[in-house]
Order: sequence, then structure tokens, then C-alpha cells
Amino acid sequence: MTRVGRAREAGENAGFHESPGGPGTKELLGAALLGLNGDEIVHSLLDVMYAKKPYTTVQRAVHIHPTVTELIPTLLGDLKPLPGERRSAC
Repeated sequence: MTRVGRAREAGENAGFHESPGGPGTKELLGAALLGLNGDEIVHSLLDVMYAKKPYTTVQRAVHIHPTVTELIPTLLGDLKPLPGERRSAC
């Protein structure tokens, strides 16, 4: 949350985010969010999950500033495969 302007302005820069993905895919299987306006972020992630689209769909979207949701491209860009998982070519 230290990279979110709205959270810094509110002095609420502590937080946590985790988004597990399907093995060998870029599909999100869920998300855990703890921090300022996590409810704002979860709706964007839910939309891409229910649409069964790769997380890059929402990662590349332009998000309104200043909102907490604007951190999505950064969060999803930091995703790494689980130990023992190979990256797919999608």
C-alpha cells in the first residue's frame, strides 16, 4: 500500500495482497486483500476471475487516479510462479 497515493494520503499504508493463479495459466483462482479500501480492489479481480480471463486483462486496464485500485497493475506485475511451477507461454 506504500505505492498507492490514496493510502499514503490517508496515512494507511499497511496492507497485504495475495492472488493465487492456476498452474501453468494466468487465470486468478482467488485473492486475499487486507488494507485501505480492499473492497474497492476486489471487484476488479472478481470480474476477471468470473470471466475466466487472464489477469493481464485487468493488469493492462487504465484505473482512475487516485484510487486504491490503481495498484492492480503493479500487484499483478509482481506475480511469480509457485515453487516447482513452470511458466506457461500464454
